[in-house]
Amino acid sequence: MTSRPGESLDAVSVGFAPVKGTRHVRRPDAQFDAEGPVGDRRYCLVDVERRQVLKTVQHPSLLGVTAELRGQELAITLPDGRSVCAAPATGDEVLTCDYWKRTTDLSLTRGPHAALLSMWLGRPVRLARAPRGDIVFGAPVSIVTTASIGELADRVSRPELIDEAARFRATFVVDTDVPFAEEAWQGREVSLVGPDHGEVRVCIGAPIPRCAVIDLDPVTGERNARLLRALADYRPANEFGEPLFGVYAEIVSRPGLR
Repeated sequence: MTSRPGESLDAVSVGFAPVKGTRHVRRPDAQFDAEGPVGDRRYCLVDVERRQVLKTVQHPSLLGVTAELRGQELAITLPDGRSVCAAPATGDEVLTCDYWKRTTDLSLTRGPHAALLSMWLGRPVRLARAPRGDIVFGAPVSIVTTASIGELADRVSRPELIDEAARFRATFVVDTDVPFAEEAWQGREVSLVGPDHGEVRVCIGAPIPRCAVIDLDPVTGERNARLLRALADYRPANEFGEPLFGVYAEIVSRPGLR
């Protein structure tokens, strides 16, 4: 399918992670505002001494952690079943951190989350509340398409890849027939329609450069694929040699936009 302005596309899933770097989970009831999914990357983990936000590519075991927003509370569950659920409390502790060579002022929280996650990661970390959009690498919304995933799956002989779309940590997985048709949509407005989130209208942006996170199992964090190398063999790349897969997008409108 080669979308034209005004056309609707079927969004087969919506997902995000409330804590940066933790497991990307389907969120069929996601709500959206002008800055993307509400609750997406609301929190992050920081190395206080180094003033750095922890990234998945450097800490793959984060993918084993499930984070869930329950009203004002944040539930954290480890693969072994250990969990905490509490409202992270913020005070006057603000830490200016580096995130991909950008600075952001993060509010350090108090509560049981840091102790559990420090134990899991084997290093001291703090849970921090992030200003909206500050720890988002690109645009607030990202899209991958079923045809593009299917084409990659054929190349690497991994038919199960379509069921592992969380590897790409995209806000939307959109149903298409033509691989990489989405790259011709840049600058166009399209409506993404799903059975639960209703209609979200977005403006398509630039293709997404990929890193080694896509080689990690989206549930365990185990490195069990060579997708990055496969993409590098045939896909266009940015100036840093990172192959492109999927597209960014900005929210334009939706009924009852918050």
